[in-house]
Amino acid sequence: MAFFPFFIDIKDRKILIAGGGNVALRKAEKLLPFEPRLTVAAPEISAGFSALEGITLLHRRFEESDLDGAFAVIAATDDRALNSRIYRLCTERHILVNTVDDPENCGFYFPALVREGNVTIGISTGGTAPAFAKFVRKIVEEEMDSFTLGIGEILARYRPRIKEMFGTEKQRAEAADAVIDLCLQGDVLPDDSDIDDLLERIKNAHENKDRNA
Repeated sequence: MAFFPFFIDIKDRKILIAGGGNVALRKAEKLLPFEPRLTVAAPEISAGFSALEGITLLHRRFEESDLDGAFAVIAATDDRALNSRIYRLCTERHILVNTVDDPENCGFYFPALVREGNVTIGISTGGTAPAFAKFVRKIVEEEMDSFTLGIGEILARYRPRIKEMFGTEKQRAEAADAVIDLCLQGDVLPDDSDIDDLLERIKNAHENKDRNA
């Protein structure tokens, strides 16, 4: 089954991890860059958590009250019965839940992540082949070099200008594609003056077309 890749802002949202082992630690490391309010509940918590900042550590077993106010939950204990109970409780409360190594008891999956600068790419096989998702992630990581990221930075910087210069979504998309093509013509990124000239030529072409229509 394919899953739609929603991108959700989790900054300052409460996320609970039930479990304190290495699997729970890896989940926490994935989540922390996105600045949630992260809570970990487990009788024994891996020493690796001590190196992470911004986490509330509860050195005890999971309690149902831990779900209060939670946006999402990761059930990562070594007790399958407890994980199933957590899944059931979250489902009843309409809380997003991920149960590690148990696709049938997941409301969402963790993708293989590539994160560079302001670019985040999630790769998922719907829980069927995590190793293949990791393989694809390595391929994507190799392509996300400084040159490619530089193109993204140029487009982000010129987006307001393009929106101001062009009146329709079709024209804006054409202008953005033209900027990408210009960037790919050489081994170094173009100067702003070259991009400005390109956008002016595209704008003039649209204006001439409208006048002659």
